[in-house]
Amino acid sequence: MEDTGHTGYQWPLVDEFRNRSAELDRLEAWWAADQREPLAIFGRRRVGKSWLFRRFAHGKDALVLVAEQLPAHAQLTRFAADLEPFAGVRPQLPDVATLVRVLYQVARDRKLLVVIDEFPWLLSPVAADAFRDLTTIQAAMEDERDHSRIKLVLCGSHVGQMESLFSEKNPMHGRLQRLSVRPLAFGDAAPFLTGLDPVDAFERFAISGGMPMYLDKLARGRLRDAVCRNVLDRNAPMWNEGRTIVEQELREPRVYFAILEQLATGAKALNEIAQPLEMTTGAVAKYLGTLIELRLASKKDPFGAGQRSRAGRWQLDDAFVRFWFRFVFPFQADLEAGLSAGGLFDAEVAPALADHVAPVFEAWALEWLRANRAEVATRYGNWWGSAANEFRRTRQRSSEEIDAVGTQRGRVTLVAEAKWTNRPLTAAIIGELDTFKIPALRQSGLRVAARPRIVLLSKSGYTDSLVNLAAGDDRIELVDVRAALSAPLYPNNDDPTHT
Repeated sequence: MEDTGHTGYQWPLVDEFRNRSAELDRLEAWWAADQREPLAIFGRRRVGKSWLFRRFAHGKDALVLVAEQLPAHAQLTRFAADLEPFAGVRPQLPDVATLVRVLYQVARDRKLLVVIDEFPWLLSPVAADAFRDLTTIQAAMEDERDHSRIKLVLCGSHVGQMESLFSEKNPMHGRLQRLSVRPLAFGDAAPFLTGLDPVDAFERFAISGGMPMYLDKLARGRLRDAVCRNVLDRNAPMWNEGRTIVEQELREPRVYFAILEQLATGAKALNEIAQPLEMTTGAVAKYLGTLIELRLASKKDPFGAGQRSRAGRWQLDDAFVRFWFRFVFPFQADLEAGLSAGGLFDAEVAPALADHVAPVFEAWALEWLRANRAEVATRYGNWWGSAANEFRRTRQRSSEEIDAVGTQRGRVTLVAEAKWTNRPLTAAIIGELDTFKIPALRQSGLRVAARPRIVLLSKSGYTDSLVNLAAGDDRIELVDVRAALSAPLYPNNDDPTHT
């Protein structure tokens, strides 16, 4: 139990808490409202849920109960002792429903915040028994809710189990509010990355996947040293993180490991994943469906594609998991056998780091465009498709891809390329767009403006020839990426996540 009696809950690390202002605002609004529904807080392991609810509880009349992977009887015995200062006596807790009932009764005469962390660990691992547990818990809530001032939070890292609480067939359906805790965006991660060059900071962010704990560990020292010390060394704290994330959610993880390793090198079509694994596309699709539910993967279609599009690609959304399955998982046996972590970084990680960072940078570029170029286009997305027919016939080119396409009132008014490369962008990219990519975009069926704005975002800047070309062509905009990464994403303080 974590409580300090009548002075309110005191969290000793409160001064170390960073960001999450939007989530705290939501929690405070829920606390102040008369609504009686419990709140479910959930998100992936290491996303910062525990720090969030402890910061929220700080100074309030609150009780925090942390479930563990122990037999139910052992947990309930410990919780009974935790409840004694609040109830005046040590209650008998034969089951979880009784625990919930007592919590509601304790809060009859006082507004009390109660947090049950890792709530799924209180439920039976057998599906039928867990359903019965939830049915009795729901009944206890219904019996006691009108007589209690409790503000109950159920928290969990098992995303699949927490999401299932909201399904129509679950006894808790319609009786919970939700607060989904997501990885930090780059702008929100800035407090973890102070004092770093913006490019160096973004590379560390792209490895961390926006997870606060990973950011904290990767923010200090040279990037090479930080990755080796925290991820690649066999005694590193994040050495087995990717495996733990998957095994925590899935009982038979081996096939998932193989699929995640395929996706770690980039987005792929379904058949491109299935063929190396010697699996049918139907079988792979079922596994991918589970990864979507766990927020690890997603399917993306090209911007403007119809519902029947077959051009979709599957991608790993969690950048840290993608890093781990690309650079740790394939080499764990060799590292265990003595392979130098520094040698692995130099030989495998450093040459491919820009390739790993690129999709994170492209996603950031889309955010930047939405925030800063809404007057040019209001809907944005990635586009890929077949090359223009004349170039396909000559086999000069078979496909095209544009990092960002923006439309206004159904017409493409902006195209953008976002490049995380070690060389400055040259004037050749304008020729590529004008000769090959924009014609393919028109051919795909999208309505394209006669002279769409061309926005370029390059980590390494632009050659003099491209700067001179842009000076004479009002379509072309060259973004100072270092300055953009250093500035607030929403310069007018109109971030939609902060109200």
